[in-house]
Amino acid sequence: MNRLKELREDKDLYQKHIAEYLNMSQTGYSQYETETNDIPTEVLKKLASFYDTSIDYLLYETDERKRYPKSVMKNTHEK
Repeated sequence: MNRLKELREDKDLYQKHIAEYLNMSQTGYSQYETETNDIPTEVLKKLASFYDTSIDYLLYETDERKRYPKSVMKNTHEK
């Protein structure tokens, strides 16, 4: 199952709810869930924040659903 759809359904939300949060049409959001359109970086950031997960999880780069700790992110940028 698509991760965006899975996360949305876990919160008992409809596509129209997420589309409203992102200030876009339900059809446009649906194309992200069906992977018809690529998701812009700013939308990925909003979705990761909304679902309290990482962008890597949304992009299938990891199976770890939890968001990275801020200390890890800070240390990564300092190197």
